[in-house]
Amino acid sequence: MPEIEVRTHQAAMPPAAPAKKKRPKELAVVNQSACTGCEVCLEFCPVDCIYVIAGPEHDPRKKLVEIDLDVCIGCKLCVKYCPWETISMIPTDKAFDVAREWTQTTVLPEKEWMQRENAEVGKFFPTVFYGKKPEL
Repeated sequence: MPEIEVRTHQAAMPPAAPAKKKRPKELAVVNQSACTGCEVCLEFCPVDCIYVIAGPEHDPRKKLVEIDLDVCIGCKLCVKYCPWETISMIPTDKAFDVAREWTQTTVLPEKEWMQRENAEVGKFFPTVFYGKKPEL
């Protein structure tokens, strides 16, 4: 019976190409002028892209929320459960401009879509725990 050659050395595989994120058709945007900071939306966000931040002039008695549009998957759960109807689904091609217009205080000033904005740079609200905060 002929011997079968067994090779134990495998050729090196080229590194996988980075996955391309397909943008959703719509993104959730908060109108901070009407936001109460009630945090209901946080409970429903499956990707943790909503942050509670101190209100205007870092007022610890007033909370707002901000949505990281680079992480939002457009699931609409925050819109559905917001009791104050301050979160809207905006077509992706307009969402970044609307977010700039509606944002009063941001913890995401380094994001490309928040550049050239007059929003006050805020702070995370101190009593809210996040699994992972965005790097500032």
